[in-house]
Amino acid sequence: MKKIFHLLAVAAVALSLTGCDPMDKTYKELGDLPKPALSVNLTLTAADYALLPTTDYAKTGLYYKTLEDAKVSIPAILAKKYTNYNEKSAITVTYGAPPLTVKPIDTVFASIAYTLLPADYTLNGGTTTSTNFSATTIITWLGIKYPTATEGKLAVITFNFFDQGATTTAVQQSFLFTGGAWTKLYHITPAQYTSLGKGGNNNNFVTADAAIIPSYLNTLLKADPSVSVTAKAGDVKYVSYKYFQAATGTAPTQVPAVTAQRVIGLTFDGTNWTTKPAAASPLIFVKTNGVWVPDNTVNYQLTPADHVTISGLTFGSDAARANLASFKSVDLRSSSPTKWLPEEIADAVKAFAKIKFGATAEQNQVFNLSYYGYTGSYAYVLVKLKYVGTEFTFVK
Repeated sequence: MKKIFHLLAVAAVALSLTGCDPMDKTYKELGDLPKPALSVNLTLTAADYALLPTTDYAKTGLYYKTLEDAKVSIPAILAKKYTNYNEKSAITVTYGAPPLTVKPIDTVFASIAYTLLPADYTLNGGTTTSTNFSATTIITWLGIKYPTATEGKLAVITFNFFDQGATTTAVQQSFLFTGGAWTKLYHITPAQYTSLGKGGNNNNFVTADAAIIPSYLNTLLKADPSVSVTAKAGDVKYVSYKYFQAATGTAPTQVPAVTAQRVIGLTFDGTNWTTKPAAASPLIFVKTNGVWVPDNTVNYQLTPADHVTISGLTFGSDAARANLASFKSVDLRSSSPTKWLPEEIADAVKAFAKIKFGATAEQNQVFNLSYYGYTGSYAYVLVKLKYVGTEFTFVK
Protein backbone atom coordinates (compact mmCIF):
# COMPACT_ATOMS: atom_id res chain seq x y z
CA MET A 1 0.00 0.00 0.00
CA LYS A 2 2.87 2.32 0.84
CA LYS A 3 4.34 1.73 -2.59
CA ILE A 4 1.07 2.71 -4.28
CA PHE A 5 0.82 6.01 -2.37
CA HIS A 6 4.45 6.73 -3.15
CA LEU A 7 3.86 6.24 -6.89
CA LEU A 8 0.80 8.51 -6.83
CA ALA A 9 2.76 11.23 -5.09
CA VAL A 10 5.54 11.08 -7.69
CA ALA A 11 2.99 11.25 -10.53
CA ALA A 12 1.32 14.29 -8.93
CA VAL A 13 4.64 16.14 -8.69
CA ALA A 14 5.47 15.32 -12.33
CA LEU A 15 2.05 16.55 -13.47
CA SER A 16 2.42 19.81 -11.59
CA LEU A 17 5.80 20.43 -13.24
CA THR A 18 4.51 19.80 -16.78
CA GLY A 19 1.24 21.69 -16.26
CA CYS A 20 2.89 24.90 -15.06
CA ASP A 21 5.31 26.07 -17.76
CA PRO A 22 6.75 29.39 -16.50
CA MET A 23 6.95 30.56 -20.16
CA ASP A 24 3.19 30.17 -20.73
CA LYS A 25 2.50 33.67 -19.50
CA THR A 26 5.19 35.07 -21.75
CA TYR A 27 3.78 33.24 -24.80
CA LYS A 28 0.28 34.55 -24.07
CA GLU A 29 1.56 38.10 -23.74
CA LEU A 30 3.41 37.85 -27.04
CA GLY A 31 0.39 36.46 -28.86
CA ASP A 32 0.64 34.43 -32.08
CA LEU A 33 3.96 34.99 -33.79
CA PRO A 34 3.50 36.25 -37.37
CA LYS A 35 4.19 33.79 -40.14
CA PRO A 36 6.95 34.87 -42.51
CA ALA A 37 6.05 36.01 -46.02
CA LEU A 38 6.71 33.25 -48.52
CA SER A 39 7.59 33.24 -52.19
CA VAL A 40 6.74 30.18 -54.28
CA ASN A 41 6.23 29.14 -57.89
CA LEU A 42 3.09 27.38 -59.08
CA THR A 43 2.28 25.83 -62.45
CA LEU A 44 -1.47 25.27 -62.61
CA THR A 45 -2.61 21.68 -63.10
CA ALA A 46 -6.03 20.20 -63.81
CA ALA A 47 -6.49 19.74 -60.06
CA ASP A 48 -5.90 23.46 -59.51
CA TYR A 49 -8.36 24.53 -62.21
CA ALA A 50 -10.88 22.15 -60.61
CA LEU A 51 -11.00 24.51 -57.61
CA LEU A 52 -12.72 27.15 -59.74
CA PRO A 53 -16.51 27.63 -59.79
CA THR A 54 -18.42 25.88 -62.55
CA THR A 55 -19.18 29.25 -64.18
CA ASP A 56 -15.47 29.78 -64.97
CA TYR A 57 -14.55 28.41 -68.41
CA ALA A 58 -10.98 27.71 -67.23
CA LYS A 59 -12.29 24.99 -64.92
CA THR A 60 -12.65 22.63 -67.87
CA GLY A 61 -10.66 24.48 -70.53
CA LEU A 62 -7.47 24.54 -68.42
CA TYR A 63 -6.40 27.87 -69.93
CA TYR A 64 -7.23 31.58 -70.01
CA LYS A 65 -8.21 33.44 -73.14
CA THR A 66 -6.82 36.77 -71.96
CA LEU A 67 -4.43 38.19 -69.41
CA GLU A 68 -7.31 39.98 -67.72
CA ASP A 69 -9.25 36.72 -67.35
CA ALA A 70 -6.22 35.16 -65.65
CA LYS A 71 -5.87 38.10 -63.25
CA VAL A 72 -9.52 37.85 -62.22
CA SER A 73 -9.78 34.06 -61.99
CA ILE A 74 -6.51 32.80 -60.49
CA PRO A 75 -6.99 34.45 -57.06
CA ALA A 76 -9.95 32.07 -56.52
CA ILE A 77 -7.54 29.14 -56.89
CA LEU A 78 -4.94 30.68 -54.59
CA ALA A 79 -7.54 31.50 -51.93
CA LYS A 80 -8.41 27.80 -51.64
CA LYS A 81 -4.93 26.40 -52.14
CA TYR A 82 -2.92 28.77 -49.92
CA THR A 83 -5.26 29.73 -47.09
CA ASN A 84 -2.59 30.17 -44.40
CA TYR A 85 -0.03 32.26 -46.27
CA ASN A 86 0.95 35.47 -44.53
CA GLU A 87 0.64 39.04 -45.79
CA LYS A 88 3.03 40.05 -48.59
CA SER A 89 3.58 36.43 -49.62
CA ALA A 90 4.07 36.16 -53.37
CA ILE A 91 3.19 33.35 -55.77
CA THR A 92 4.44 33.27 -59.34
CA VAL A 93 1.79 31.45 -61.35
CA THR A 94 2.31 29.81 -64.74
CA TYR A 95 -0.96 29.09 -66.50
CA GLY A 96 -2.19 27.78 -69.83
CA ALA A 97 -2.70 30.05 -72.82
CA PRO A 98 -5.46 29.36 -75.37
CA PRO A 99 -4.91 26.35 -77.63
CA LEU A 100 -3.64 27.16 -81.11
CA THR A 101 -6.73 27.21 -83.30
CA VAL A 102 -6.95 27.96 -87.00
CA LYS A 103 -10.28 28.13 -88.79
CA PRO A 104 -9.89 28.71 -92.53
CA ILE A 105 -13.03 30.03 -94.20
CA ASP A 106 -12.99 27.11 -96.65
CA THR A 107 -11.15 23.79 -96.41
CA VAL A 108 -12.74 21.77 -99.23
CA PHE A 109 -9.70 20.59 -101.13
CA ALA A 110 -11.25 20.88 -104.60
CA SER A 111 -12.06 24.57 -104.06
CA ILE A 112 -8.76 25.71 -102.55
CA ALA A 113 -6.22 23.65 -104.55
CA TYR A 114 -4.61 25.18 -107.61
CA THR A 115 -1.85 24.05 -109.97
CA LEU A 116 0.02 26.83 -111.74
CA LEU A 117 -0.18 26.99 -115.52
CA PRO A 118 2.69 28.31 -117.66
CA ALA A 119 0.91 31.65 -117.98
CA ASP A 120 0.71 31.98 -114.18
CA TYR A 121 4.46 32.38 -113.86
CA THR A 122 4.28 35.64 -115.81
CA LEU A 123 1.73 37.12 -113.37
CA ASN A 124 4.63 37.81 -111.06
CA GLY A 125 6.23 40.19 -113.53
CA GLY A 126 8.36 37.46 -115.06
CA THR A 127 9.10 36.86 -118.70
CA THR A 128 7.55 34.29 -121.00
CA THR A 129 10.45 31.99 -120.19
CA SER A 130 9.70 31.94 -116.43
CA THR A 131 8.92 28.39 -115.37
CA ASN A 132 9.37 28.45 -111.59
CA PHE A 133 9.05 30.51 -108.43
CA SER A 134 11.24 30.96 -105.38
CA ALA A 135 9.97 31.07 -101.80
CA THR A 136 9.70 34.85 -102.11
CA THR A 137 8.10 35.11 -105.52
CA ILE A 138 5.35 32.59 -104.77
CA ILE A 139 4.19 34.86 -101.93
CA THR A 140 4.13 37.82 -104.31
CA TRP A 141 2.21 35.74 -106.86
CA LEU A 142 -0.43 34.84 -104.27
CA GLY A 143 -1.11 38.52 -103.69
CA ILE A 144 -1.61 39.00 -107.45
CA LYS A 145 -3.67 35.83 -107.91
CA TYR A 146 -5.97 36.54 -104.95
CA PRO A 147 -6.11 40.36 -104.68
CA THR A 148 -9.27 40.33 -102.54
CA ALA A 149 -8.23 37.56 -100.14
CA THR A 150 -9.80 37.86 -96.70
CA GLU A 151 -8.74 36.61 -93.29
CA GLY A 152 -8.66 32.79 -93.21
CA LYS A 153 -8.27 32.21 -96.94
CA LEU A 154 -6.45 28.90 -97.42
CA ALA A 155 -4.65 28.00 -100.65
CA VAL A 156 -2.93 24.75 -101.58
CA ILE A 157 -0.65 25.54 -104.51
CA THR A 158 1.27 23.15 -106.77
CA PHE A 159 4.10 24.87 -108.65
CA ASN A 160 7.68 24.56 -109.85
CA PHE A 161 9.94 25.60 -107.01
CA PHE A 162 13.48 26.85 -107.50
CA ASP A 163 15.87 27.17 -104.59
CA GLN A 164 19.24 28.84 -105.06
CA GLY A 165 21.85 26.21 -105.86
CA ALA A 166 19.27 23.45 -106.30
CA THR A 167 17.33 21.99 -109.19
CA THR A 168 13.74 22.98 -109.96
CA THR A 169 11.21 20.58 -108.46
CA ALA A 170 7.43 20.39 -108.50
CA VAL A 171 6.06 20.97 -105.00
CA GLN A 172 2.74 21.40 -103.28
CA GLN A 173 2.60 23.92 -100.44
CA SER A 174 -0.10 25.41 -98.20
CA PHE A 175 -0.55 29.12 -97.57
CA LEU A 176 -2.91 30.98 -95.23
CA PHE A 177 -3.93 34.62 -95.53
CA THR A 178 -3.85 36.01 -91.99
CA GLY A 179 -3.10 39.37 -90.49
CA GLY A 180 -3.19 40.96 -93.94
CA ALA A 181 -0.45 38.78 -95.45
CA TRP A 182 0.14 35.34 -96.92
CA THR A 183 1.94 32.92 -94.59
CA LYS A 184 3.45 29.59 -95.58
CA LEU A 185 2.29 26.64 -93.46
CA TYR A 186 4.04 23.34 -92.77
CA HIS A 187 2.57 21.09 -95.49
CA ILE A 188 2.56 17.29 -95.18
CA THR A 189 4.10 15.73 -98.30
CA PRO A 190 3.26 12.46 -100.11
CA ALA A 191 6.50 10.94 -98.81
CA GLN A 192 5.49 11.74 -95.25
CA TYR A 193 2.05 10.15 -95.69
CA THR A 194 3.80 7.08 -97.08
CA SER A 195 6.12 6.90 -94.04
CA LEU A 196 3.00 6.59 -91.88
CA GLY A 197 1.35 4.00 -94.13
CA LYS A 198 -1.07 6.61 -95.45
CA GLY A 199 0.37 6.98 -98.94
CA GLY A 200 -1.01 5.92 -102.29
CA ASN A 201 -3.26 7.73 -104.69
CA ASN A 202 -4.96 9.85 -102.02
CA ASN A 203 -2.15 10.73 -99.58
CA ASN A 204 -4.43 11.72 -96.72
CA PHE A 205 -5.65 10.87 -93.27
CA VAL A 206 -9.12 9.39 -92.81
CA THR A 207 -11.89 9.55 -90.25
CA ALA A 208 -10.48 6.61 -88.28
CA ASP A 209 -7.22 8.54 -87.82
CA ALA A 210 -8.82 11.61 -86.23
CA ALA A 211 -7.79 10.91 -82.62
CA ILE A 212 -4.18 10.10 -83.45
CA ILE A 213 -3.45 12.75 -86.08
CA PRO A 214 -1.59 14.98 -83.56
CA SER A 215 0.61 11.99 -82.70
CA TYR A 216 1.28 11.35 -86.40
CA LEU A 217 2.23 14.98 -86.95
CA ASN A 218 4.50 14.97 -83.91
CA THR A 219 6.33 11.99 -85.39
CA LEU A 220 6.76 13.74 -88.74
CA LEU A 221 7.99 17.02 -87.26
CA LYS A 222 10.51 15.27 -85.02
CA ALA A 223 11.81 13.29 -87.99
CA ASP A 224 12.22 16.39 -90.19
CA PRO A 225 15.76 17.86 -89.76
CA SER A 226 14.58 21.24 -91.07
CA VAL A 227 12.40 21.44 -87.94
CA SER A 228 14.06 19.25 -85.30
CA VAL A 229 17.56 20.74 -85.52
CA THR A 230 16.43 24.20 -84.40
CA ALA A 231 13.29 23.34 -82.39
CA LYS A 232 13.12 24.86 -78.92
CA ALA A 233 10.46 24.81 -76.23
CA GLY A 234 7.64 27.19 -77.06
CA ASP A 235 8.08 27.03 -80.85
CA VAL A 236 4.85 26.90 -82.83
CA LYS A 237 4.10 25.16 -86.12
CA TYR A 238 0.88 25.43 -88.09
CA VAL A 239 0.55 22.16 -89.98
CA SER A 240 -1.61 21.65 -93.07
CA TYR A 241 -2.78 18.13 -93.89
CA LYS A 242 -5.26 16.42 -96.20
CA TYR A 243 -8.23 14.71 -94.56
CA PHE A 244 -11.01 12.50 -95.94
CA GLN A 245 -14.24 12.88 -93.99
CA ALA A 246 -16.54 9.90 -94.57
CA ALA A 247 -20.26 10.46 -95.16
CA THR A 248 -22.38 10.63 -92.03
CA GLY A 249 -26.05 10.03 -91.40
CA THR A 250 -28.61 8.60 -93.80
CA ALA A 251 -30.75 10.02 -96.59
CA PRO A 252 -32.33 12.48 -96.86
CA THR A 253 -30.22 14.26 -94.20
CA GLN A 254 -26.97 12.50 -95.00
CA VAL A 255 -23.82 14.65 -94.96
CA PRO A 256 -21.78 13.61 -97.99
CA ALA A 257 -18.15 12.59 -97.84
CA VAL A 258 -15.61 15.33 -98.49
CA THR A 259 -11.86 15.65 -98.88
CA ALA A 260 -10.59 18.69 -96.97
CA GLN A 261 -7.33 20.42 -96.16
CA ARG A 262 -7.14 21.02 -92.43
CA VAL A 263 -4.80 23.18 -90.36
CA ILE A 264 -3.73 22.50 -86.80
CA GLY A 265 -1.46 24.44 -84.44
CA LEU A 266 1.20 22.51 -82.50
CA THR A 267 3.56 23.74 -79.78
CA PHE A 268 6.93 22.17 -78.97
CA ASP A 269 7.22 21.43 -75.24
CA GLY A 270 10.91 20.62 -75.42
CA THR A 271 10.31 16.97 -76.26
CA ASN A 272 7.18 16.66 -78.38
CA TRP A 273 4.91 18.71 -80.60
CA THR A 274 1.57 18.84 -78.81
CA THR A 275 -1.90 20.39 -79.01
CA LYS A 276 -1.89 21.13 -75.28
CA PRO A 277 -2.21 24.80 -74.37
CA ALA A 278 1.15 26.52 -74.23
CA ALA A 279 2.26 28.23 -71.05
CA ALA A 280 1.60 31.96 -70.97
CA SER A 281 3.97 34.45 -69.35
CA PRO A 282 3.84 33.93 -65.56
CA LEU A 283 1.83 36.26 -63.34
CA ILE A 284 2.78 37.25 -59.80
CA PHE A 285 0.11 37.45 -57.11
CA VAL A 286 0.73 39.05 -53.71
CA LYS A 287 -1.37 38.57 -50.57
CA THR A 288 -2.60 42.04 -49.68
CA ASN A 289 -5.04 42.68 -46.82
CA GLY A 290 -5.83 38.98 -46.77
CA VAL A 291 -6.65 38.77 -50.47
CA TRP A 292 -4.55 37.50 -53.38
CA VAL A 293 -4.17 40.27 -55.94
CA PRO A 294 -2.13 40.42 -59.17
CA ASP A 295 1.13 42.29 -58.82
CA ASN A 296 1.13 44.87 -61.59
CA THR A 297 4.81 45.76 -61.27
CA VAL A 298 6.32 46.38 -64.71
CA ASN A 299 9.87 45.21 -65.38
CA TYR A 300 11.18 46.77 -68.56
CA GLN A 301 14.62 46.92 -70.18
CA LEU A 302 15.00 49.85 -72.52
CA THR A 303 15.74 48.95 -76.13
CA PRO A 304 18.20 50.76 -78.44
CA ALA A 305 15.18 52.51 -79.99
CA ASP A 306 14.09 53.68 -76.52
CA HIS A 307 17.51 55.28 -75.97
CA VAL A 308 17.12 57.09 -79.28
CA THR A 309 13.72 58.34 -78.08
CA ILE A 310 15.35 59.79 -74.97
CA SER A 311 18.04 61.45 -77.07
CA GLY A 312 15.27 63.35 -78.83
CA LEU A 313 13.99 64.90 -75.61
CA THR A 314 15.25 68.15 -74.08
CA PHE A 315 17.23 66.68 -71.18
CA GLY A 316 21.02 66.62 -71.00
CA SER A 317 23.48 68.58 -73.10
CA ASP A 318 23.48 68.56 -76.90
CA ALA A 319 26.69 66.52 -76.81
CA ALA A 320 25.24 64.02 -74.34
CA ARG A 321 22.09 63.52 -76.44
CA ALA A 322 24.10 63.12 -79.64
CA ASN A 323 26.31 60.53 -77.97
CA LEU A 324 23.23 58.67 -76.69
CA ALA A 325 21.69 58.63 -80.17
CA SER A 326 24.92 57.31 -81.65
CA PHE A 327 25.89 54.65 -79.09
CA LYS A 328 22.42 53.82 -77.65
CA SER A 329 23.89 54.10 -74.13
CA VAL A 330 24.00 56.75 -71.42
CA ASP A 331 27.51 58.14 -70.82
CA LEU A 332 28.00 58.11 -67.03
CA ARG A 333 31.73 58.91 -66.96
CA SER A 334 32.27 61.90 -64.67
CA SER A 335 35.03 63.45 -66.79
CA SER A 336 33.47 62.88 -70.20
CA PRO A 337 32.31 65.84 -72.33
CA THR A 338 29.21 63.77 -73.24
CA LYS A 339 28.33 62.80 -69.65
CA TRP A 340 24.84 62.82 -68.21
CA LEU A 341 24.39 64.38 -64.77
CA PRO A 342 22.34 62.29 -62.29
CA GLU A 343 19.45 64.75 -62.29
CA GLU A 344 19.47 64.90 -66.10
CA ILE A 345 19.15 61.18 -66.60
CA ALA A 346 16.57 61.02 -63.78
CA ASP A 347 14.37 63.60 -65.50
CA ALA A 348 14.89 61.90 -68.87
CA VAL A 349 13.89 58.47 -67.57
CA LYS A 350 10.76 59.88 -65.90
CA ALA A 351 9.81 61.62 -69.13
CA PHE A 352 10.38 58.41 -71.10
CA ALA A 353 8.24 56.44 -68.63
CA LYS A 354 5.40 58.89 -69.17
CA ILE A 355 5.69 58.52 -72.94
CA LYS A 356 5.91 54.72 -72.80
CA PHE A 357 3.51 53.87 -69.97
CA GLY A 358 1.57 57.04 -69.11
CA ALA A 359 -1.56 56.03 -71.00
CA THR A 360 -1.94 52.68 -69.21
CA ALA A 361 -0.23 53.18 -65.82
CA GLU A 362 -2.32 52.59 -62.70
CA GLN A 363 -2.13 54.55 -59.48
CA ASN A 364 0.84 53.47 -57.27
CA GLN A 365 2.01 51.03 -59.93
CA VAL A 366 5.74 50.31 -59.72
CA PHE A 367 8.00 50.33 -62.79
CA ASN A 368 11.46 48.78 -62.70
CA LEU A 369 13.26 50.26 -65.71
CA SER A 370 16.78 49.43 -66.83
CA TYR A 371 18.72 51.72 -69.14
CA TYR A 372 22.07 50.97 -70.79
CA GLY A 373 24.89 52.90 -69.10
CA TYR A 374 28.58 53.36 -69.87
CA THR A 375 31.16 53.96 -67.15
CA GLY A 376 34.15 52.60 -69.05
CA SER A 377 32.28 49.33 -69.51
CA TYR A 378 28.66 48.72 -70.44
CA ALA A 379 26.00 47.58 -67.98
CA TYR A 380 22.28 48.04 -67.43
CA VAL A 381 21.34 50.44 -64.63
CA LEU A 382 18.12 49.70 -62.73
CA VAL A 383 15.85 52.50 -61.56
CA LYS A 384 12.56 52.15 -59.70
CA LEU A 385 9.64 54.48 -60.29
CA LYS A 386 6.06 54.70 -59.05
CA TYR A 387 3.13 56.28 -60.84
CA VAL A 388 1.46 58.72 -58.46
CA GLY A 389 -1.21 61.16 -59.58
CA THR A 390 -0.19 61.89 -63.15
CA GLU A 391 3.56 61.67 -62.72
CA PHE A 392 6.33 59.10 -62.30
CA THR A 393 8.46 59.50 -59.19
CA PHE A 394 11.57 57.69 -58.01
CA VAL A 395 11.31 55.30 -55.07
CA LYS A 396 13.95 53.42 -53.12
